[in-house]
Amino acid sequence: MSEQPVLSVQGLSGGYSINRPVLHDITFQVQPGEMVGLIGLNGAGKSTTMKHILGLMNPQKGEIEVQGKRRTEDSEAYHSALGFVPESPLLYDELTVREHLEFTARSYGVSREDYESRGEQLARLFRMEEKMDSLSTHLSKGMRQKVMIMCAFVARPSLYIIDEPFLGLDPLGIRSLLDFMLELKASGSSILLSSHILSTIENYCDRFVVLHRGSIIAQGTLEEMREQAGRPGLPLEELFNVLVQGGSGI
Repeated sequence: MSEQPVLSVQGLSGGYSINRPVLHDITFQVQPGEMVGLIGLNGAGKSTTMKHILGLMNPQKGEIEVQGKRRTEDSEAYHSALGFVPESPLLYDELTVREHLEFTARSYGVSREDYESRGEQLARLFRMEEKMDSLSTHLSKGMRQKVMIMCAFVARPSLYIIDEPFLGLDPLGIRSLLDFMLELKASGSSILLSSHILSTIENYCDRFVVLHRGSIIAQGTLEEMREQAGRPGLPLEELFNVLVQGGSGI
């Protein structure tokens, strides 16, 4: 594994107001080929952390690097290394599913050959073959979410930022997504995944970062967090409850 992390967040403080930061000294890394779960209660700062990484918000303090690049130093290299799946699907109503994929592929400089093969694979994986030429405005919420996921995966950036991707997906869609994320990991891509469905991601993420009230209260592998909290064998969901309710901390 490379010594240089794909994502490095160091001493990040930030938010919507200079006088009232939402995030407080956030520090963590994501290594090549690693899936890290970013977990916390509503309002813990997960989405705000992701917005800072994506460049939608500027840090008040601290530094963020993607593939060793800061956004202020090389914006094009920084953003081309990122893929994003938002919590709520954001699509162009007058574009078809196929046109969304092609538009994304062109934006990332994906060759037509790769775009076509990846598009076919993703359409089969998410059972969207019959919807490829449908306008997005005619799709259900779950299908729109699938289109967002497919657009992110038609490119092959170094780092995927994925925010609550399971909302609206049927059980087969959730399994397809999880299996494909494992394929991406195996190919060397890294994933920062935010989800409230802890029982689902427990066996898929390599490490976890637990946010509470804008601060990291625990991070590491599940086994490391169990040991440091003195709660051996505890499932992730129960361990999370212990941490955020002020039990044995890490």
